[in-house]
Amino acid sequence: MKEQFVHDGQPVQKERYADIIVDISHEKVDRPFQYKIPAALSGQIVPGMRVRVPFGRGNRDTTGYVVDLCEEADYPAEKMKEIACIDEKGATVESDLIKTAYWMKSHYGSTVINALKTVIPVKHKLKQPEKKKITRCVDTKELQRQIEVCEKKHQKAKVRVLYALLEEEILPYALLREKLNIAAPTLNSLEKQGIITIETESYYRNPVRRISGREQAKALSERQQFIVEDVMNDYRLGRPFVSLLHGITGSGKTEVYLGIIEQMIAMGKQAIVLIPEIALTYQTLLRFYKRFGDRVSVMNSTLSMGEKYDQMERARRGELDVIIGPRSALFTPFPALGIIVIDEEHENSYKSESMPRYHARETAIQIASLKGAGVLLGSATPSLEAYYRAAKGEYKLYRLNERLTGGCLPRVYTVDLREELKNGNRSIFSRKLKELMEERLAAGEQIMLFLNRRGYAGFISCRACGHVMKCPHCDVSLSEHRNGMLICHYCGHEEKKPKLCPSCGSKYLLGFKAGTQQIEEAVHKEFPEAAVLRMDADSTRKKESYEQILSAFADGKADILVGTQMIVKGHDFPNVTLVGILAADLSLNQNDYRAGERTFQLLTQAAGRAGRGERPGEVVIQTYQPEHYSIIHAAGQDYESFYEEEITYRELLQYPPAAHMLAVMSTAKEEKQGETVLSGMAGCIRDRFGPEKGLYIIGPAPAAVSKINDLYRHTLYFKHSDYEKLVQIKDMLETYMKEHDLKNQNVQFDFDPMNTF
Repeated sequence: MKEQFVHDGQPVQKERYADIIVDISHEKVDRPFQYKIPAALSGQIVPGMRVRVPFGRGNRDTTGYVVDLCEEADYPAEKMKEIACIDEKGATVESDLIKTAYWMKSHYGSTVINALKTVIPVKHKLKQPEKKKITRCVDTKELQRQIEVCEKKHQKAKVRVLYALLEEEILPYALLREKLNIAAPTLNSLEKQGIITIETESYYRNPVRRISGREQAKALSERQQFIVEDVMNDYRLGRPFVSLLHGITGSGKTEVYLGIIEQMIAMGKQAIVLIPEIALTYQTLLRFYKRFGDRVSVMNSTLSMGEKYDQMERARRGELDVIIGPRSALFTPFPALGIIVIDEEHENSYKSESMPRYHARETAIQIASLKGAGVLLGSATPSLEAYYRAAKGEYKLYRLNERLTGGCLPRVYTVDLREELKNGNRSIFSRKLKELMEERLAAGEQIMLFLNRRGYAGFISCRACGHVMKCPHCDVSLSEHRNGMLICHYCGHEEKKPKLCPSCGSKYLLGFKAGTQQIEEAVHKEFPEAAVLRMDADSTRKKESYEQILSAFADGKADILVGTQMIVKGHDFPNVTLVGILAADLSLNQNDYRAGERTFQLLTQAAGRAGRGERPGEVVIQTYQPEHYSIIHAAGQDYESFYEEEITYRELLQYPPAAHMLAVMSTAKEEKQGETVLSGMAGCIRDRFGPEKGLYIIGPAPAAVSKINDLYRHTLYFKHSDYEKLVQIKDMLETYMKEHDLKNQNVQFDFDPMNTF
């Protein structure tokens, strides 16, 4: 990069320039600005560095990130401003992460600075903490002599120090200061006398407490060993790979991950392991730590800024082999990344809900391509996107069809809640579930009760016949609004909520309002002797609450664990032999085309928690729609049959993965303003593309939540089989926004959205 010429026999640095993205999230300044590198900083500026620059007419002191260096100016150098200084407090960004940020901006729609902030795990440098130690510099005989001298002089503090040094040659400085109440001047005096030395050493903050015990690798089955060797063979041959591991619950996917990572570490490579929930961190960390020791660490939102910074530094220096965490761990700056594992790859949490709305799966593939690494996706219920690509040969597909313990999948009972109501049972628990709970409690076995709360108030259904109020145009459920209207948030269709069920005439046409707290109270009332733990957003607010609840349940301190989605994702409790799914329909009736897929995944994952030990498991699914294909296939743990049925609907309606979607949301202060802007955008695309074959434009329509904080929200959808065509549309819309200088409103993009806006 650096170019020099010689003057009077001395090498002279040619004047250079830096392209800088300023830290202002606005479309008008969403481009690099060129600055001179002053002579005082010559040779010190590198891409990724955070700097301070004068910006705008008032030369306001502004933070910026260097994204490139060049030898020639893009415009007259005499008009160019200079970099003011290097921001010493700012963390430097690796060049691969800068490339990733630009890719995210292009691929998902965002400003470059927002993308840069996403890929920078820690934005500020933090001073490493230090600890001091006291080391004895004289032998025992001399120490005894010094004690006698100090006792004669009544130097009691020194005597306490010297006696402590008789027992230990090295002592922590903090121990002497705090426990023995020794003042700093006393220790300094002893150091001047040559009796001790005071040494200071820096150390890394480590969020992982040392875990006792190490585990050797378990003997892999023939199938597991084949997968490990095949993945490693692709890597050794330099074949860039994305693989999908489809293994039933309890089939030993984690052992495959461990086997691959062990071989990667032996080659001097590092691994990133993504998990969907912070709640899974403790159990996952335990397994990896016991295999690989303290070269394993975590990255998640519960860490302090100091802990995050230190994990990034340890990774950057090659002092870690494995980092475990949710989506943000993807941007760990490993120098020799070998593989990215995405466990439970089907989970919604891998999709960002803030700009840029990136998906960890696609972003991991992009990062892996820059690093020459592989990507392994794993799930018992793969996303339709991943399985669709595997079916087309874009991903390599591996299967694990048997449980690791040799046990069978749990027996599943589907209970029709309509029949329960007819027979006078208005309890949260069906008669079958209550009967099995009594048996398990008597046998000293554990129970998990899962309340599927996703979309719990978003739909209206009949408690007598199970009929759900759906949009006649979009095949998604209608959402109830406070004005008594039912609205489709895809096309804007509206109708008045009927007083009686249009299918059976029943008056029980209602939303669902039960929560985990009510479930917990009902359990206490029905089974007063049972010890109950509850795990949901309210009970896990504190930093270590996930670990405490899961550890307590694993240690047998509770008979029943009540919770939401976080209890059914990847946890392994051998003593759980019964799982109760209390309201299977809740996610099924979200106003979202992914509702069937999510329901199948949640029910299958929940059912998979039962019978993971030596004892067989049972599952009770309580539902108003036992005939729905998602529930039938989940009860049968039959992914392939579910996939074949679901993908047919997606192809008919041109929903992902059969086609792609671009969702556009406008927020504005005036109700008509956002709708007008989106109508203009839709018209712009119609004019540019004309009757483009395969392009569908839906809306604009009010968003699912049409007003937040006095801002009105409207949505517009584009569908096309070619993803790049939608990227092209996004680029056109960004140009439209700049040309029309939109004020008092915000426009966001989301590709293949996981949730409706």
